[in-house]
Amino acid sequence: MSILVIRGPERHDAFTTPPSPLPPSVLGALVQRAGCAGQTLAVRSCGSTTEVLTALRLANAWGVRATLLDPGALTDHPLLQRAVQGLSHPYVEVHDDPGEHAALPAATGHRLAVVEGYGARSYALALEIALEKLGCSECECDVHVGT
Repeated sequence: MSILVIRGPERHDAFTTPPSPLPPSVLGALVQRAGCAGQTLAVRSCGSTTEVLTALRLANAWGVRATLLDPGALTDHPLLQRAVQGLSHPYVEVHDDPGEHAALPAATGHRLAVVEGYGARSYALALEIALEKLGCSECECDVHVGT
C-alpha cells in the first residue's frame, strides 16, 4: 500500500459515528490519480478514536509512504497527536470544511500541509501534495501543486 486515507469521526460521542462516505466520483478520481502516479490508495473511515489510533499504528507496519489524515473531531485529542508523532512517513492533514475543526499543532509529526475548505475536493489537493513529496506526481495527468 502506498497512500492511506484515514478519516476520523465527525463528532465526539459515546457511539461509533464514522464520517459520511466520500462521493463515489471523488473516491474514483483519487484512486485513478494515485494509480496514474504508480501508487495504490486505501481509505479507512473510522468511527472512534480507537479505530483512528489503530489505523495510524498499522500505517507504519503496512509500509505506507504517505497518509492523508482527516482527524475529524479528534484534532485536540492528545493520543491522536502522539500517534501522529509516531508516523514514520509524511502526512497531509485534510478538513472538508473551513474552520470546522482546528488543525493539529504545527509541530505534530511529518506534516506536509493542511488542506481545508474545499469539501471533498480537499482530498484531491492533499493527494497532489503527497504525490509531489513522494516524487511521483509527474505522469500523463496535468495537475501540479506547489512551487
